[in-house]
Amino acid sequence: MPRIGNTAIAAVTALALGSGAWLLHSGAETHAPPQPSAAQARSGGADVTGRSAPALPPSPPDRVRIPAIHVDAPLTGLALTPSGGLDVPPAEKENLAGWYEAGTTPGERGTAIVAGHVDNADGPAVFYDLGALRKGSTVEVDRRDGSVAVFTVDAVEVYRAGDFPDEKVYGAAGRPELRVITCGGGYSKATGYQGNVVVFAHLTSSRV
Repeated sequence: MPRIGNTAIAAVTALALGSGAWLLHSGAETHAPPQPSAAQARSGGADVTGRSAPALPPSPPDRVRIPAIHVDAPLTGLALTPSGGLDVPPAEKENLAGWYEAGTTPGERGTAIVAGHVDNADGPAVFYDLGALRKGSTVEVDRRDGSVAVFTVDAVEVYRAGDFPDEKVYGAAGRPELRVITCGGGYSKATGYQGNVVVFAHLTSSRV
Protein backbone atom coordinates (compact mmCIF):
# COMPACT_ATOMS: atom_id res chain seq x y z
CA MET A 1 0.00 0.00 0.00
CA PRO A 2 1.62 3.32 -0.99
CA ARG A 3 1.86 5.67 1.93
CA ILE A 4 2.49 9.38 2.18
CA GLY A 5 3.03 11.68 5.12
CA ASN A 6 0.06 13.28 6.79
CA THR A 7 1.45 16.67 5.84
CA ALA A 8 0.03 15.89 2.38
CA ILE A 9 -3.34 16.79 3.88
CA ALA A 10 -4.06 20.37 2.89
CA ALA A 11 -5.28 23.07 5.24
CA VAL A 12 -8.65 21.46 5.70
CA THR A 13 -9.73 23.56 8.72
CA ALA A 14 -13.16 22.29 9.77
CA LEU A 15 -13.89 18.80 8.51
CA ALA A 16 -17.51 18.22 7.54
CA LEU A 17 -18.15 15.55 10.16
CA GLY A 18 -21.67 16.48 11.15
CA SER A 19 -24.57 18.55 9.88
CA GLY A 20 -26.57 19.34 12.99
CA ALA A 21 -29.70 18.84 10.87
CA TRP A 22 -31.31 16.58 13.47
CA LEU A 23 -30.89 19.31 16.11
CA LEU A 24 -33.09 21.59 14.05
CA HIS A 25 -35.60 18.95 13.02
CA SER A 26 -36.04 17.58 16.53
CA GLY A 27 -35.83 20.86 18.40
CA ALA A 28 -32.87 19.43 20.32
CA GLU A 29 -30.45 22.34 20.06
CA THR A 30 -30.09 22.31 23.84
CA HIS A 31 -28.68 18.79 23.50
CA ALA A 32 -25.73 19.66 21.28
CA PRO A 33 -22.73 17.33 21.63
CA PRO A 34 -20.39 17.91 24.61
CA GLN A 35 -17.34 20.09 24.15
CA PRO A 36 -14.00 19.66 25.97
CA SER A 37 -13.20 22.00 28.83
CA ALA A 38 -9.97 23.97 29.08
CA ALA A 39 -8.80 21.46 31.70
CA GLN A 40 -8.56 18.77 29.00
CA ALA A 41 -6.14 20.79 26.82
CA ARG A 42 -2.47 19.86 26.68
CA SER A 43 -0.53 21.60 29.47
CA GLY A 44 3.14 22.32 29.00
CA GLY A 45 3.53 19.59 26.41
CA ALA A 46 3.50 16.92 29.13
CA ASP A 47 1.90 13.50 28.63
CA VAL A 48 -0.61 12.14 31.09
CA THR A 49 1.62 9.09 31.48
CA GLY A 50 5.40 9.09 31.40
CA ARG A 51 5.56 5.96 29.29
CA SER A 52 5.45 5.28 25.59
CA ALA A 53 5.32 1.81 24.04
CA PRO A 54 7.61 0.70 21.21
CA ALA A 55 6.27 1.21 17.72
CA LEU A 56 4.45 -1.63 16.02
CA PRO A 57 5.02 -2.72 12.42
CA PRO A 58 2.59 -1.26 9.87
CA SER A 59 -0.83 -2.94 9.77
CA PRO A 60 -4.17 -1.51 8.62
CA PRO A 61 -6.76 -1.05 11.38
CA ASP A 62 -10.18 -2.70 11.43
CA ARG A 63 -11.91 -1.29 14.52
CA VAL A 64 -11.71 1.50 17.11
CA ARG A 65 -12.95 1.30 20.71
CA ILE A 66 -13.15 4.12 23.25
CA PRO A 67 -14.62 2.52 26.38
CA ALA A 68 -15.12 5.75 28.34
CA ILE A 69 -17.66 7.03 25.78
CA HIS A 70 -19.01 3.64 24.64
CA VAL A 71 -17.52 3.73 21.13
CA ASP A 72 -17.06 0.38 19.37
CA ALA A 73 -16.97 0.95 15.63
CA PRO A 74 -15.54 -0.51 12.43
CA LEU A 75 -13.05 1.54 10.45
CA THR A 76 -13.06 2.30 6.74
CA GLY A 77 -10.20 3.77 4.71
CA LEU A 78 -10.29 7.49 3.90
CA ALA A 79 -8.49 9.22 1.04
CA LEU A 80 -8.03 12.88 0.12
CA THR A 81 -10.67 14.93 -1.65
CA PRO A 82 -9.80 16.60 -4.98
CA SER A 83 -9.09 19.81 -3.05
CA GLY A 84 -6.56 18.05 -0.82
CA GLY A 85 -8.65 17.78 2.33
CA LEU A 86 -9.35 14.59 4.24
CA ASP A 87 -12.47 12.78 3.06
CA VAL A 88 -15.08 11.60 5.60
CA PRO A 89 -17.02 8.36 6.14
CA PRO A 90 -20.51 8.01 4.63
CA ALA A 91 -22.83 10.11 6.81
CA GLU A 92 -25.69 7.61 6.68
CA LYS A 93 -23.59 4.99 8.52
CA GLU A 94 -23.72 6.48 12.00
CA ASN A 95 -21.52 3.86 13.69
CA LEU A 96 -18.67 3.97 11.18
CA ALA A 97 -15.36 5.78 11.59
CA GLY A 98 -12.54 6.18 9.09
CA TRP A 99 -8.75 6.35 9.04
CA TYR A 100 -6.37 8.08 6.63
CA GLU A 101 -5.11 5.05 4.73
CA ALA A 102 -2.32 6.82 2.81
CA GLY A 103 -0.70 7.88 6.07
CA THR A 104 0.53 6.18 9.22
CA THR A 105 -1.27 3.07 10.44
CA PRO A 106 -2.28 3.24 14.12
CA GLY A 107 0.51 1.85 16.27
CA GLU A 108 3.46 2.46 13.97
CA ARG A 109 5.80 5.42 14.42
CA GLY A 110 4.18 8.64 13.26
CA THR A 111 0.77 10.30 13.48
CA ALA A 112 -2.25 8.18 12.60
CA ILE A 113 -5.56 9.89 11.82
CA VAL A 114 -9.06 8.61 12.68
CA ALA A 115 -12.18 10.66 11.89
CA GLY A 116 -15.91 10.18 12.31
CA HIS A 117 -19.20 12.03 12.33
CA VAL A 118 -20.66 13.67 15.42
CA ASP A 119 -24.18 13.31 14.01
CA ASN A 120 -26.22 12.89 10.86
CA ALA A 121 -29.73 13.85 9.82
CA ASP A 122 -31.20 11.11 12.03
CA GLY A 123 -29.37 11.81 15.29
CA PRO A 124 -26.06 11.27 17.13
CA ALA A 125 -23.29 9.39 15.31
CA VAL A 126 -20.15 7.48 16.31
CA PHE A 127 -18.18 10.38 17.87
CA TYR A 128 -21.08 12.34 19.36
CA ASP A 129 -19.52 12.15 22.85
CA LEU A 130 -15.89 12.66 21.80
CA GLY A 131 -15.78 16.09 23.44
CA ALA A 132 -16.58 14.47 26.80
CA LEU A 133 -13.43 12.31 26.69
CA ARG A 134 -10.88 13.07 29.40
CA LYS A 135 -7.11 12.89 29.70
CA GLY A 136 -5.93 9.44 30.67
CA SER A 137 -8.73 7.63 28.84
CA THR A 138 -7.79 4.84 26.46
CA VAL A 139 -8.40 4.36 22.76
CA GLU A 140 -7.98 0.83 21.42
CA VAL A 141 -7.45 0.00 17.76
CA ASP A 142 -7.81 -3.55 16.44
CA ARG A 143 -5.30 -4.12 13.66
CA ARG A 144 -5.44 -6.56 10.77
CA ASP A 145 -2.33 -8.42 11.97
CA GLY A 146 -4.25 -9.51 15.09
CA SER A 147 -2.70 -7.00 17.48
CA VAL A 148 -4.47 -4.29 19.47
CA ALA A 149 -2.79 -0.89 19.77
CA VAL A 150 -3.68 0.84 23.04
CA PHE A 151 -3.36 4.63 23.17
CA THR A 152 -3.63 6.95 26.17
CA VAL A 153 -5.29 10.34 25.72
CA ASP A 154 -2.98 13.30 26.39
CA ALA A 155 -5.40 16.09 25.49
CA VAL A 156 -8.84 16.83 24.08
CA GLU A 157 -9.06 20.21 22.37
CA VAL A 158 -11.54 22.15 20.25
CA TYR A 159 -10.66 24.57 17.44
CA ARG A 160 -12.72 27.04 15.48
CA ALA A 161 -12.64 26.50 11.73
CA GLY A 162 -10.37 29.45 11.02
CA ASP A 163 -7.90 28.47 13.74
CA PHE A 164 -7.44 24.78 12.97
CA PRO A 165 -3.71 23.94 13.58
CA ASP A 166 -2.96 21.62 10.66
CA GLU A 167 0.67 21.01 11.56
CA LYS A 168 -0.11 20.30 15.23
CA VAL A 169 -2.84 17.83 14.30
CA TYR A 170 -1.47 16.20 11.15
CA GLY A 171 2.29 16.78 11.49
CA ALA A 172 4.90 14.03 11.81
CA ALA A 173 5.74 12.49 15.20
CA GLY A 174 8.80 10.60 16.37
CA ARG A 175 6.73 7.99 18.21
CA PRO A 176 3.35 6.27 17.63
CA GLU A 177 0.60 8.87 18.05
CA LEU A 178 -3.10 9.03 17.23
CA ARG A 179 -5.53 11.83 16.44
CA VAL A 180 -9.29 11.29 16.64
CA ILE A 181 -11.34 14.05 15.00
CA THR A 182 -15.00 15.05 14.75
CA CYS A 183 -17.08 18.22 14.41
CA GLY A 184 -17.44 20.59 17.34
CA GLY A 185 -16.75 24.14 18.35
CA GLY A 186 -20.35 25.03 19.04
CA TYR A 187 -23.35 25.02 16.72
CA SER A 188 -25.59 27.65 15.17
CA LYS A 189 -28.47 27.52 12.71
CA ALA A 190 -26.61 29.87 10.39
CA THR A 191 -23.24 28.10 10.18
CA GLY A 192 -23.71 24.60 11.57
CA TYR A 193 -20.78 23.26 13.58
CA GLN A 194 -18.09 25.91 13.88
CA GLY A 195 -14.97 23.78 14.17
CA ASN A 196 -13.54 20.45 15.28
CA VAL A 197 -12.86 18.44 18.42
CA VAL A 198 -9.46 16.72 18.32
CA VAL A 199 -8.19 13.99 20.65
CA PHE A 200 -4.40 13.70 21.00
CA ALA A 201 -3.11 10.32 22.19
CA HIS A 202 0.06 8.23 22.14
CA LEU A 203 0.75 4.48 22.18
CA THR A 204 1.26 3.12 25.69
CA SER A 205 0.81 -0.63 25.19
CA SER A 206 -0.24 -3.35 22.78
CA ARG A 207 -1.54 -6.88 22.98
CA VAL A 208 -2.31 -9.81 20.73
